[in-house]
Amino acid sequence: MSGTSQTDVLSVGELALELQHVLASEIGAVRVRGEVSQFTAARSGHWYFTLKDADASISAVMFRGNNRYARVRPNVGDVVLVSGTLDLYAPRGQLSLVVRRIAAAGEGDLQARIEATKRMLAAEGLFDPARKRRLPLIPRAIGVVTSPTGAAFQDVLRVTGERFAGIPILLSPCRVQGDAAPAEVAAALDLLAADSRADVIIVGRGGGSAEDLMAFNTESVARAIARMPVPTVSAVGHETDITIADLVADVRAATPSHAAELVVPERAALVAGVAELVERAQGSMRVHLERSRERLELLRIPAPAVALLRCRQRVDRAGDRLVDAMERTVRERNTRLATLSGQLEALSPKKVLGRGYAIVRAPDGRVVSRVDGAAPGDRLHVELQDGALAVDVAERVS
Repeated sequence: MSGTSQTDVLSVGELALELQHVLASEIGAVRVRGEVSQFTAARSGHWYFTLKDADASISAVMFRGNNRYARVRPNVGDVVLVSGTLDLYAPRGQLSLVVRRIAAAGEGDLQARIEATKRMLAAEGLFDPARKRRLPLIPRAIGVVTSPTGAAFQDVLRVTGERFAGIPILLSPCRVQGDAAPAEVAAALDLLAADSRADVIIVGRGGGSAEDLMAFNTESVARAIARMPVPTVSAVGHETDITIADLVADVRAATPSHAAELVVPERAALVAGVAELVERAQGSMRVHLERSRERLELLRIPAPAVALLRCRQRVDRAGDRLVDAMERTVRERNTRLATLSGQLEALSPKKVLGRGYAIVRAPDGRVVSRVDGAAPGDRLHVELQDGALAVDVAERVS
C-alpha cells in the first residue's frame, strides 16, 4: 500500500483510509448490472439497497441529490444497470457502491436503438427545419391520432371546446403503447390523410416510461408523420424527453392540452383582433387623408391666372383619384371584414343548432356525444336554437 512498509503498524482508521484511496485511484467509476433486493427509501430521501446475482451481492446507496433525477425507482426483484464508485464506510468496515445513475437493465439497449434511428432519419433530412409547415389560423377540422380511452383525447376535446367550440374533431383511434402500437399509429395517420377533411393533425399520448413511449421513437411512425399532407403536431406528454415523432412533426407540443392550444385560437381574442385591425385601418386612412389635405394646401400658391387654373385642375384630378382610392380601400377592407365575420358566424354553435341539431349535456355540464354517456334516470339538458329542455332518460336505444 502507498506510503507504508512491512514494518509499519497501521491503526484501523489508517487502514480504512488506505483502502479508500485504493478504491478511488485503482478502480474508479464502475458500471454494474444486478438484481435489486432489500430496497429502503429513507426519510432523508436516500435509497439503500443490495445488488446481487447468482455469485455475489454488494450494498449500494443512492443519495437524494442523485436519485431525484432518476427515471426509475427500483423495486425488489428489478434488474437494473447502475454506475458509480466504490467506497468503504469506515465505522462499519462495509464496502458500498455509491450509485450516481440508475436505469432499467434494458433501457441502455433501447436508447441505442433510438439513437440509431435518429441518425438514419436525420441523414435523410426528415428533421430539416425547412420541412416544417405553419399551422392554419382557423382549422376546418382537427384530426387526432391517439387512444380513444386515454386522457389525451379528453384533454383535446376540453381545450378545443373552451377556446373555439364548433370545430369538428376527427378521432382516428389506435393503441399508443405495446408491440402493435407503431403499426396502428401509422395506419391511423394514413386514414386521416385519406379522409382529407382535417387540415391539421395532433398525434400523441400522455407521459410514460421510455418503454411506454417507444411507439413514438420508431421509424414507421416517423415516416408516417413525414408523409402527412397537412401540418402535424406531436403531443407526447413527456416534457423531459424529445421523441423522434417530436423531431419529424411540424410542431412539438409538451402535452396534448398544449397541442390543442396551439391548433385552436381563442374565439374572443380573434374577434378582438379583427376589430383592432379595422380600427387601425380606419386610423391609417384618416392620417393619410389629413396629410393629403396639407399637401393640397401647399399647392395653392400665388401665380398668374392660367398657371393657377392648371394647378387647380391638377389638384382636383389628384383629389378625385385620392377619394376613389380611399373609397376602394374602404370597400375592400369592409368586404374582407364581412368575409371573416361570415366565417366566424358559420362556425358558431348557434348556427349548427339552427339546422336542427342540439347540444346535450349531463347534469355536471359534460357534453354527451355517445349513447353510453348517459344512463336511464339521468336528467339531461338539451340546448336548442331558441332555448333549452330538461329531458329524463327512460332507456337507451342503440
